[in-house]
Amino acid sequence: MDRESGIQSVNRALSLVCLFTRGSPLLGITEISKLLGLPKPTVHGLVRTLVKQGFLQQDPQTRKYRLGLKIYELGIVLAGSLEINQKGAGPSYQLATQTGLVSRIAIWDLDSALLTVNIEPRSHLFFVHQIGPRIPAYCSAIGKALLASLDAPDFQGYLDRVQLKPLTANTITRKKQFLKEIEETRRLGYSTDREENVLGLACIGTPIFGFGGRLEGAISLSGDAKDIYKGMERLLPELLKTAKEISRSLGHFPESLGLQV
Repeated sequence: MDRESGIQSVNRALSLVCLFTRGSPLLGITEISKLLGLPKPTVHGLVRTLVKQGFLQQDPQTRKYRLGLKIYELGIVLAGSLEINQKGAGPSYQLATQTGLVSRIAIWDLDSALLTVNIEPRSHLFFVHQIGPRIPAYCSAIGKALLASLDAPDFQGYLDRVQLKPLTANTITRKKQFLKEIEETRRLGYSTDREENVLGLACIGTPIFGFGGRLEGAISLSGDAKDIYKGMERLLPELLKTAKEISRSLGHFPESLGLQV
């Protein structure tokens, strides 16, 4: 196999794996062939290799394919190796325990908030690292916290690429209103999700910074909307304190940059 053919095969295999989503967890050869625009014999060869390496597995009943456990294994390795997880999991666990709410950490990736830590109030610290799912940034507190901290060109690029689709009746879909929301997030230092992603679920979020003020991720608290609305005065200081603790552990000392603490 020459170099160009090898690169093409790798690209096709990666494109195939990326076809599997929460909405399409099982795919057959015909479906994959149509989605990739490749002949079935080529797809068969790719699938055989991916199954052999553990990246895909075949469902014995439907004969369709799903992601293999090798993907999960690599995700665990990645989650455990992220510095924001290593430094942030402990404080995030304490936050969830103290508030009785779900505490999450996410990083910015491919125009969305990618969860890397998800802690239920009664979960064990050992099991908190994870990769995914992705959350739409425009209608989630953790995503808005990330968006508000992006550089101007990156934020404008996001606006140009992403459509503000309504997920609930509360989702902000007008660009002018959304810009005001992000500006308010920048001014206050925290963001809110008022049942914009899931009805009945509300969240508050704030960014996490690293050395030199670099955006590392964001942290949020999620729970029943009534609990969030009623407990804002108590919850917000706890969230901001936790974000500051994680940021300092990642080398962020705003006073050294001449910034207001």
